[in-house]
Amino acid sequence: MNKQKRRGNAGRRKNALPRVSVIIPVYNEEQFVGKVVDRVRKVRIHGTNPSHDIVVVDDGSTDGTPGVLRRMAEKKLITLASHDKNSGKGAAIRTGLRKASGDIVLVQDADLEYDPGEYHKLVAPIIEGRADVVFGSRFAQNEPHRVLYFWHSQGNKFLTFLSNVFTDLNLTDMETGFKVFRSDILRSIAWEEDRFGFEPEITARVAKLARSRNVRIYEVGVSYHGRTYDEGKKIGWRDGVKALYCIVKYNLFRS
Repeated sequence: MNKQKRRGNAGRRKNALPRVSVIIPVYNEEQFVGKVVDRVRKVRIHGTNPSHDIVVVDDGSTDGTPGVLRRMAEKKLITLASHDKNSGKGAAIRTGLRKASGDIVLVQDADLEYDPGEYHKLVAPIIEGRADVVFGSRFAQNEPHRVLYFWHSQGNKFLTFLSNVFTDLNLTDMETGFKVFRSDILRSIAWEEDRFGFEPEITARVAKLARSRNVRIYEVGVSYHGRTYDEGKKIGWRDGVKALYCIVKYNLFRS
């Protein structure tokens, strides 16, 4: 397959307006999910043209989130998919991808730690034909960020460093919740991890595609508005241990 064809619809000129599908995995975010969907709906990625659809996956929420999402789906504001039980972020993205119709797939967490107003920066390298995958880094540039946990940030940087050792990439934020893909690239990856291990696994698999298929990876700086654990932050030290395991597993023991 020649390079021009491989780049597909998402590599067309900017004025071709490739469609973007935003996948939002949600678990117990009754307080925030309405706000994040409203923000995403108002985004204009291509100037005045929204040119994106929103796929929300309720990952077995036990609070009022399902009711909020059903009402939005009834108004055709979102495409809704649901899990009967909590299965994890990786599983939710897998489910959302089956309903996504866009040339580009963007993953948005449901907690507003990442700003939908920055989508244009994330998709630009793909729209312009320079990239196939884009990571939105909290550490790449001097973008605004909420000052929170020192050891949490150091843990993220250590996991990124270790991932880079194995992948030979020079990412600054492997664990970012802002990842964007040409949809055909993401569909070609059969990832195994259902929970937060998705982040190091998908990075390892994309790195291998970069070597075998010349998939181009870019990184852009994004702002970050982190939450405290009292405000609902879910990721913890156990997820960091799992990430270490996944970095080794998917770089050394999976083809």
